[in-house]
Amino acid sequence: MAKTEIAFWDTSAVLPLCCRQTSSPEARRANRRFRSSVVWWGTRVEIHSGVARLRRLTELNDRGVLGAIRKWDVFEREAAVIRPVEHVLDVAATLPGRFGLRSQDAFQLAAALVWCREKPRNRAFICADHRLGEAASDAGFSVISLQ
Repeated sequence: MAKTEIAFWDTSAVLPLCCRQTSSPEARRANRRFRSSVVWWGTRVEIHSGVARLRRLTELNDRGVLGAIRKWDVFEREAAVIRPVEHVLDVAATLPGRFGLRSQDAFQLAAALVWCREKPRNRAFICADHRLGEAASDAGFSVISLQ
């Protein structure tokens, strides 16, 4: 499969690229499919939080934590990062009411909308979170679900 365009990655889809989870094979396929990636500025904190949670649950050992963070660092270095500008905040504030999203998911979807200048048609949104995926689809994105 040839690499195609750019895709927005929710944290729920990035974490399985960094450490072994049930959706890791689907995440790797999506990563091979798209030549460029976009993430929200806060994804770094969410990845570190997710890795720490997996460590607490003993699903990752110390070596696994280091490996996961290294993989994230590479992914982040190669991705475009949507910064926390006022327009993201303005868009995010409208999303809980429109789609029933929690604040962090609202920031993710708002970042994706700002990335595509609020024209999501034919734009890929990669996600492993059912509620966020449905909201992204309702907003007009082509959702690639890792569920």
